[in-house]
Amino acid sequence: MDAKPISIQLYSLREPSQEDFPGVIRAVGAMGYSGVEPAGFYGLAPRALRRLVESEGMVVSSSHGPWASPDNLPQVIDTAGELGTTLVSSGFGAEAFADMAAIRKTAETVNLMDERLRAAGLTLFLHNHWWEFELLGERLKHEIFAELAPRVSFEIDTYWAANFGAVDPVAVVKRNAKRAPLLHIKDGSLVRGEPNVAVGAGKMDIARVVAAADPATLRWLVVELDSCASDMREAVAASYDWLVGAGLATGRRKPAGRG
Repeated sequence: MDAKPISIQLYSLREPSQEDFPGVIRAVGAMGYSGVEPAGFYGLAPRALRRLVESEGMVVSSSHGPWASPDNLPQVIDTAGELGTTLVSSGFGAEAFADMAAIRKTAETVNLMDERLRAAGLTLFLHNHWWEFELLGERLKHEIFAELAPRVSFEIDTYWAANFGAVDPVAVVKRNAKRAPLLHIKDGSLVRGEPNVAVGAGKMDIARVVAAADPATLRWLVVELDSCASDMREAVAASYDWLVGAGLATGRRKPAGRG
């Protein structure tokens, strides 16, 4: 599969963004990232954020802001237009996947949102956490939900999909490959409560995870580190260098140490 462009989920850099969001955008541009996935705007208007991102040679790959819900879809549509992206997100807490009744209700909500957003030319994708990858009976909750919401797309968070080693994330990506335009790439020890590490420094088999995607559907690899014991900016830069250096993603500069 040809390598896909690399983006960064800006939630990873939420702490420095509170102090200097434009500086964070410039920093990830200098690292070589091709896109950003915002999760909040830190006082910038969406249109201003787009101008800043594009001035640094990047684009808004997708957005986690605002998180789509039944009562804010006009805002989601307008914001996506201002950001210049057609990929918009939603997601749900553990209670939305607690049992079969909850999963059915969640699917009904998502199907209605998807219909409205699709009519506006947008692709709704759901971002998962670990609780979607618990078993309900003999099946994964995510698998049940996917059948009940057959048209919605996914941003598979490949680390959470592993559910701390209980689930094979390669199989998850393969099963949902035709519905996953985005993959969240993160790494770590797969131990609950322990922080993430730079991509390539943990226990995830990133190469096999990426290879399981559908090349005709996948559009971006999106680095996200929820937390990190080391300096987050250094970990984000190291993640870029490892993914691009391994030929798993494409960026805007050669990775460090490769000339």
